Amino acid sequence: MGQRLRVLDVGMGQGTQALRLARAGHSVTGLESNHAMLAAARASLETEPEGIRERVRLIEGDGRDTGVHFLPGSFDVVLCHGVLMYVEEPDPMLAGLARMLAPGGLLSLLVRNADALAMRPGLAGDFGAALTAFDTATYTNRLGLTVRADRLGALRATLAGIAAPLHAWYGVRVFTDNVGNDVELPAEELERVLTLEDRAGRTDPYRGVAALLHLCGVRG
Repeated sequence: MGQRLRVLDVGMGQGTQALRLARAGHSVTGLESNHAMLAAARASLETEPEGIRERVRLIEGDGRDTGVHFLPGSFDVVLCHGVLMYVEEPDPMLAGLARMLAPGGLLSLLVRNADALAMRPGLAGDFGAALTAFDTATYTNRLGLTVRADRLGALRATLAGIAAPLHAWYGVRVFTDNVGNDVELPAEELERVLTLEDRAGRTDPYRGVAALLHLCGVRG
């Protein structure tokens, strides 16, 4: 097994990502502010073998208050996936997350791409909404909530300013953003889709119009 990492999963939801990392041998702390989500994560954790359960710690708390719960430099990896769109002022939160990283630690962000908000409605044939999307950084998500998106250039500057400069970035859901979560594909076709998305997410200009951006900053 490779290096065992100390991972903080901010806004972990039902704990799917945290449990996968624990199964891979890492020590994972999950931080979640939604009580129902936290209860679901705890229920899932209870079904795991003892060796996995002992590698996971679940805490009810907000990603903006990491300094209340943890000491600076406590983690090798901090994950913040699908969270920033719900935070009106993300920069202070990101600075707090960066402080949680040990030297050389990785800050992993998954955000909605504000530079590609016209793609989803445009490809769905809602051309009026696509035109409107050019002039805004907010959108209505699949839960019906109006939330915000982020721009690569602004996040690049923020990461540089908090001593976790951008190391790499990828596009996520380039061709599949309008595919429903409940769509099932035959194994062979699913493999093609995953290969396609992986390649497009690493290749210009395709990654720039992805629905989501995955950014990796490394603490100096």
